[in-house]
Amino acid sequence: MRLSRVTVLAVALVAGIIAAFLALKLTSAPPATQDASVETKVDTVQILVTTKDLPMGTTITSDAVQWQDWPRTAASGNFIVRAQQPDGITKVAGALARSTFYAGEPISEAKLIRTDRGFMSAILPKGERAVATKIAADTSAGGFILPNDRVDVIMTRQTPGAVGAGGTAGPPEFLTQTILHNVRVLAIDQTIEEKNGQKVVVGQTATLELKPQQAEILTVAQEMSSRLTLALRSIADGEKSGDPAGDAVDLLGGSRQGGITVVKNGVAREVGAIR
Repeated sequence: MRLSRVTVLAVALVAGIIAAFLALKLTSAPPATQDASVETKVDTVQILVTTKDLPMGTTITSDAVQWQDWPRTAASGNFIVRAQQPDGITKVAGALARSTFYAGEPISEAKLIRTDRGFMSAILPKGERAVATKIAADTSAGGFILPNDRVDVIMTRQTPGAVGAGGTAGPPEFLTQTILHNVRVLAIDQTIEEKNGQKVVVGQTATLELKPQQAEILTVAQEMSSRLTLALRSIADGEKSGDPAGDAVDLLGGSRQGGITVVKNGVAREVGAIR
């Protein structure tokens, strides 16, 4: 009887020791962790990007561009891909920036100009003319007109006053007329001047994109006007007019001397400078 009890106690003791050992092992085992360093591999290609800001008209140099990894699915067909053009850096060197590039921006063929001619003639649309006119801050919307803005050109000229009954001329009269509508500003010649201790940018010359008829009108207006003013147009109504003769106006109401041909409502007519 005693032997059976001893056997049962021995078995229970061994079972308890085994259970305690297993429980201790389970509690001390480190928890299974997931590998957070596993990353999804992205398929990339090397494309040509800029290393710094390149303003419009800048000549691109080899140190201004570099190859950079880019997701293949995001690589546009306009980008310069190294696998397709391994000599891309050499090819873009010497080209002109048609518009501004920012640091890290992919080089796009559509934004490059490759020509041995001047930048202005390269960006000028076919059939258009670039004509410069003098401006000042008070004649150009306070100096806020910038390239690619659209403006109206307003002419102001002085005429002699009417002669009274006694033969005495009255005070001079000023006439104002909008001679060009909705024309694009190609460039503003800007110089840095100091005013009241502050550096400000003041344009001296505005270069406008004009049709041949508009160029003739502006040329006559520069000769006969007291001043020309540029009126800045809103972006909302700055769409280009489709009527090339819509801005042709009769600048003169008096006698003529010399003359050129301008167009009004599709009809050619001779105008000249006022005497």
